[in-house]
Amino acid sequence: MIKGIAHVCIGCKDLAEVERFYCQCLGFTKRFEFTKDRKVIGFYIQVVPNVYLEFFQADSVPAAGSPIRHICLETDDIDDVIARLQSHGYEVGQKKIGADHSPQVWASNAPDGVAIEFHQYTPQSCQITGEP
Repeated sequence: MIKGIAHVCIGCKDLAEVERFYCQCLGFTKRFEFTKDRKVIGFYIQVVPNVYLEFFQADSVPAAGSPIRHICLETDDIDDVIARLQSHGYEVGQKKIGADHSPQVWASNAPDGVAIEFHQYTPQSCQITGEP
């Protein structure tokens, strides 16, 4: 019945900065825009086929409290992600091995304060082994 996560919706202050971070820096693709009165108020960014991040200008939709603590994006080269983030002026925490035995790093100044974690799964990762 459920095939996977379709998208995560995030309110933002600056759509251009969001596009710079996710598309120019991380290499994702802006898929389509939402418009109202001929003004862009949001858009979908494709992470991988059929998985999206949806962004809306914060003043264009009603505010809502959110239980989302962070977004984690999987990478196949965490060192490349670190280099890309730094080359675009974003702060990156120290790379470490998480409790799930996966190399991870956090972007600490992503747009609108959204906490972004990056994981690189290895044969030892709990996501692969199923171990606690």
